[in-house]
Amino acid sequence: MRTLSDRHIPNFDLYGEASPFPDVLHVERIVDRAAAHDWSIAVHRHPNLHQLFLIETGGGHVQLDGDRHALHPRQVVSVPPMTVHGFQFDQGTRGWVLTLPVAEFADVLTGDGPLATPLSRWGHVDLTEAIQTHVARLAGEHAAQDAFRIPALRAQAIDLLCQVARALPAPEDTAAPTRPDIMARFDDLLRAGLRDRRTVAEYAADLAITPTHLNRVIRAATGLSAARYVEVQMIQEARRQLAYTRLSVAEIGYRMGFEDPAYFSRVFRRHTGERPTEYRQRLRH
Repeated sequence: MRTLSDRHIPNFDLYGEASPFPDVLHVERIVDRAAAHDWSIAVHRHPNLHQLFLIETGGGHVQLDGDRHALHPRQVVSVPPMTVHGFQFDQGTRGWVLTLPVAEFADVLTGDGPLATPLSRWGHVDLTEAIQTHVARLAGEHAAQDAFRIPALRAQAIDLLCQVARALPAPEDTAAPTRPDIMARFDDLLRAGLRDRRTVAEYAADLAITPTHLNRVIRAATGLSAARYVEVQMIQEARRQLAYTRLSVAEIGYRMGFEDPAYFSRVFRRHTGERPTEYRQRLRH
């Protein structure tokens, strides 16, 4: 799924927007996904997924928030939600990708908990024998359908996160929020107040930063100004309402904060190339 135009950094939903994440977590070999894409994964981000990339052999390089870093054998790369990332793997690279939906691990990946803080920033650690053995066991549990599978997977995943968090270097300044932190918090505020048509300055005040800083963070992550990003998210929500509800176009516009249905229709057409009625009719044919 892409929520932004192809000129900007897309959000990738690995299993489709219309359904929830299908399992408590997902684990696959790097070759299973990368080889099908000529060992190259385009720059993207996941709003609600935390991923661990475990490089056993091979390597390549990774783009993380605009910076290029080498990938080495025996390395684990931790990529939190909203971190812009893309991979160019050396052909034949072997290893694992562990994907954790934040909703399933909110108790350890969100808030101010001891694990959430170190894992909120991307980082890399050595792939030790203990971690490698742990991941292989987790992959086996994931593939099986044994009794108590979900709690066993959760326990093993949290244990793995603990091992990675222990090995991550301490941040130099834990008081200053990182760009992924700000982006994730902004998205949370946006989802909660999407219909209120709040200003960028109001969102910035809630985040305890200046509107200029918020604009800088949003532009770095998406290529859009904060105001434009808010509008894109409103239109995306309007698309969902048009597709999955029977609300009238005017009612959907009101819910998105547009008091004038004609203006809502013009804004929607500017983003999508279609009027709301045309968009809905096309989906139903």
